[in-house]
Amino acid sequence: MDTATLRDLTQTTLRLQRIRPQKNERRFYTVTITSDLFGQVVLLRNWGRVSTGGRLRWDLYPDISTAEASLRDLARRKRQRGYQEL
Repeated sequence: MDTATLRDLTQTTLRLQRIRPQKNERRFYTVTITSDLFGQVVLLRNWGRVSTGGRLRWDLYPDISTAEASLRDLARRKRQRGYQEL
């Protein structure tokens, strides 16, 4: 993978947030497509309550297009649950 492709990968980030004061709920969901030290495509997910570190999950993908499709699917499902893009 060349340097230009790696630079593009690190800039693919989606930040979502859901705030419902009546339920005392303030949540965030961040998804980033990046690469690891070995050049594999990684979908990094971070979620939890606003102002906390949240939970972290790494998923490996064979190529960028598969990771982007997964990102779009995750974004669609989160928007259906009331999350809005920051």
